[in-house]
Amino acid sequence: MTNPLLNLPPLDALRGFVATARRLSITAAARDLCLTQSAVSRQIQALEARLGTALLVRGKRQIALTDAGRQLFALASPWLDQLADLAVSLRPGTRPVTISASIGVASLWVLPRLGDFQAAHPDIDLRVETSNRVMDLAREGVDLAIRYSPAAHVRAAHSPAAHLLANPLHLFAEELVPVASPAVAAGAFRDDAALARQVLLELDDPAHAFLHWAPWLQACGVAARPARMLRFNQYDQLIQAAIEGNGVALGRLALILPALREGRLVAQPGRRRAVADYGYWLLQADVPRPEVATVRDWLLGHVAATVTELARLPG
Repeated sequence: MTNPLLNLPPLDALRGFVATARRLSITAAARDLCLTQSAVSRQIQALEARLGTALLVRGKRQIALTDAGRQLFALASPWLDQLADLAVSLRPGTRPVTISASIGVASLWVLPRLGDFQAAHPDIDLRVETSNRVMDLAREGVDLAIRYSPAAHVRAAHSPAAHLLANPLHLFAEELVPVASPAVAAGAFRDDAALARQVLLELDDPAHAFLHWAPWLQACGVAARPARMLRFNQYDQLIQAAIEGNGVALGRLALILPALREGRLVAQPGRRRAVADYGYWLLQADVPRPEVATVRDWLLGHVAATVTELARLPG
């Protein structure tokens, strides 16, 4: 009888595929894994050769998963997360504090602030897990989770409630505004007709229709039909495309403050709108570790700074 372990693909190739599937970008996956783009590409090609089937559809601007790729990703992604958690827990020494957040929140809000934490607390190890999954924080070894949800859903989604320290803590609300690079904004924000002539960058997420351009333009009374659309399945990719001058995005203000502050993005004047009910929430597992409290307090300090900066922005 053949040993089933002999049928397993190499771990490095599987890791490269999962990183790419999460970001739908070999370049972004290479950055996440601290590898070259060609190294990740070779890993995926070797995995496809091992399995005898294509896993990715490679286009000029984007890549997509094949049916086989989607099946493999659904199985391998949570498995690799669990393996990574176990590997960390088996190491001697202090267990790192794990923060879970969506890819967009982690890339645009958490990561730009990590340098500040490392400078202030060099003795505490952090682990950032990018995930949109509903999870039991205690069972999966997550200490703190930032989640984007209506108020009524956030606590119920992370049951059992006994595994949470207290009620989810509201961080900040969701506000949207059209944003573009300075060069694009100079023409796009002259009037509604000029905006409609631009390439509009849209998040391909049916669950959050309020992040789509059609309801936004309708709410603003813009009757002109958009000339072109470019869609992304990850919000950080969409914002990077806007920064690089590829079109106009609906900016989630709390996440793009650094880009606005640094002048990499410009907001359309007078078009700032709140999203009813939706907001960002902090959940904490009921684990009485002092380093978790330190990280939580650091996060809340930056939340307070974000709220203050949002209040100072023009409408």
